[in-house]
Amino acid sequence: MREINVHELVDRAQFNRFHAKVLAWCFLVIIIDGYDLAVAGAALPVIMKEMGVTAATAGFMASSALFGMMFGAIFLGALSDKIGRRWTISLCVFLFSVFTAAAGLTTDPVTFSVMRFIAGLGIGGVMPNITAQMTEYAPKRMRSFLTTLMFSGYAIGGILAAVLGKQFIAQFGWQIVFFAAVAPVLLIPFILKPMPESLSFLVSRRDSVHLREIVQSIDPAFKIGADDTFRPPRADESGKGATVAQLFQDGRGPSTLMFWVAFFTGLFMIYALSTWLTKLMAMSGYSLGSALSFVIALNVGAIVGSIGGGWLADRFQIKWVVVCMYALGGVFLYMMTLKTSIEVLYLIIAAVGACSTGGQIVVYAYCGQYYPSAIRSTGIGMASGIGRLGAIAAPLLIGLIVSLQLPLEQNFLVIGAAGVLGALALACIKHGPSASGLALKAAAATAA
Repeated sequence: MREINVHELVDRAQFNRFHAKVLAWCFLVIIIDGYDLAVAGAALPVIMKEMGVTAATAGFMASSALFGMMFGAIFLGALSDKIGRRWTISLCVFLFSVFTAAAGLTTDPVTFSVMRFIAGLGIGGVMPNITAQMTEYAPKRMRSFLTTLMFSGYAIGGILAAVLGKQFIAQFGWQIVFFAAVAPVLLIPFILKPMPESLSFLVSRRDSVHLREIVQSIDPAFKIGADDTFRPPRADESGKGATVAQLFQDGRGPSTLMFWVAFFTGLFMIYALSTWLTKLMAMSGYSLGSALSFVIALNVGAIVGSIGGGWLADRFQIKWVVVCMYALGGVFLYMMTLKTSIEVLYLIIAAVGACSTGGQIVVYAYCGQYYPSAIRSTGIGMASGIGRLGAIAAPLLIGLIVSLQLPLEQNFLVIGAAGVLGALALACIKHGPSASGLALKAAAATAA
């Protein structure tokens, strides 16, 4: 009779068809999530014109989804530790698909904001759960790369929103890109069937039947005896449900706060750009089609940054990779204030996307690796939820600057300053006393 530590087994596993299936489904969910979030920014100039709202009101309308994302990240991130990730992810897909489509039926800013708030619950709730899912099932040697590769789907969703907006908004109206968001509801039954449940959740429920199936899929050569049992890592054996207080135990407190600051500043950069870049470039004299092309460049850069950042994070210390990405994001945002050619501007905007959205995606992977598996969803959910305050503040603050008719350069300088502050916070995170660091060392010693 053996006690099998499923997480150590995952750490040592070779990437196979099972891992590819988990990656594919997580990747697809993130694409949908990215589309639902970016669609409002792509349509914002036309929405402002048709509803007759000011820039300040438009900022509030954009922030309504982000308010929902804050609550969704906090509560739905923790909910999965109690009811399982498959059902929580499916609930999130239902919320953001149905209510994003419902926002396309509205004709006034208040009703629009309510629909986007409810959609935001699902958009925010799915991120910590998908991050925890990929982190839990990815082999240790390529964990950062797989997690960031999955999150590159977020930028693909943004590109999809910009491309559809560029092709159809002028001809069919802004509502068409919102109506398209309802299609993913059809995927929910497929998410529930092939998506594996959280290993920690199954161990806590002593569900040996599903654990045996998953373990054989992770490592087909691993032989399980009839009397073998499963246990979580030592750091997970408290026997209690995940709580916020656990994020501050075992020396994790200061680093938890620094993660919260980093998420705040990173999401501030992302949502300032995703909400206002189209409008700011239109105000600079570019047509709607050209302004949406800048959004495409931003998201192409985000894909390159997230995949490249994940590759670097598996080869160097992930902490310093994200510190450099955040700091460079601030530098490139400052460069957007300089007079240059249109070709160079496209490259600068792509670099901004690589370091802002790409950097934030690597930070999600970093946060997922920092916390032990029993509180991973809660840790990512709280950091993401607190970070949503930055996401909420961004459209409101940039909308205020636009309404005051201040120079456009000040918008980019404010956004760039957030990147520098986030880099400083990430530099202050300490690995040594964290429980996750101890758990990884123990797992490595056991494997040896």
